[in-house]
Amino acid sequence: MRLICLLLFFKITTLFAQTKGATPASIGIVGDTADVTVPTQTGFVLGGGSTDVKEALQWMIDRAKGGDVVIIRASGSTGYNDFIYGLGGVNSVETLLINNRELAMNPAVGQRIKQAELLFIAGGDQGNYVKFWQDTPVEEAINYLIHVKKAPIGGTSAGCAILGEVGFVALNDGINSEEALTNPFHPKMTLLNGGFIDIPILKNTITDTHYSNRSRHGRHLAFLARMARDWDMKAKGIGVDEKTSVCIDEKGIARVFGSQAAYFIMANKKKPERCESGQKLTWNRGGKAVKVCKIPATLTGEGRFDLNTWKLPKGQTWTYWSANEGTITE
Repeated sequence: MRLICLLLFFKITTLFAQTKGATPASIGIVGDTADVTVPTQTGFVLGGGSTDVKEALQWMIDRAKGGDVVIIRASGSTGYNDFIYGLGGVNSVETLLINNRELAMNPAVGQRIKQAELLFIAGGDQGNYVKFWQDTPVEEAINYLIHVKKAPIGGTSAGCAILGEVGFVALNDGINSEEALTNPFHPKMTLLNGGFIDIPILKNTITDTHYSNRSRHGRHLAFLARMARDWDMKAKGIGVDEKTSVCIDEKGIARVFGSQAAYFIMANKKKPERCESGQKLTWNRGGKAVKVCKIPATLTGEGRFDLNTWKLPKGQTWTYWSANEGTITE
């Protein structure tokens, strides 16, 4: 009788494990396939791309200690599974490849995301994330983790680009700084204002990545100009260098981990002097179109910025950026 019970238990456990691992869109899982539920703590990670910052991922793990990690992406493979699981302190790591709307509309995919204690959005093409995931159970599940479960959520590169209230969604390919400054209404300048991922602390904020490495300061300035002109926003931006991550805790305090820097940018109250289709951007305002605080990254995340007040941290100074006839002055 005991043997029969043990065999029955093994069969049920195996069936459950197979069910979890066989979630539509799943391309691999490492660790314990049995779902666990542990307390989670709000946190958001903005990754600048290139090499991931181990300390930032560990910061997320500490907010979901012992929980299940879910990676979502629209291209690529399972590279994060072994890497994150190897950091320790998690029950499992599973990657979901959600590369079409049919998968994104599958309720089982959304349910699997809701089971996560930590969600990470990989790099890739943010245009596909919007085309495939917006207005689907995937979007609903991400916002459930933010507002109800209060689980840590992060993204790198394209995965970071969709975390602000406003996002450059690259529906018509990427855009460089010269193109954006020369014509802030360039066909490639596709901005999404809300209606996707809803992180309250990033309201009126647009993120950008690979920042200094790809000279994206100019296009970020153009993004902010459009936000001010089109939607009358007191526009804000967070630019993150490669090999750098901004970790935002439940109190809205950002810490900068990694090896380069992050930029916290706030627009002048006055809108651009000229921000029109086919015209070079002019946003001068006495050379102070936007003010910028550059926070150097460290492995211990010593540099901090309060996203509640956007006041200058002690020991830091504001610098200013402006644009004249499509040329940025920093």
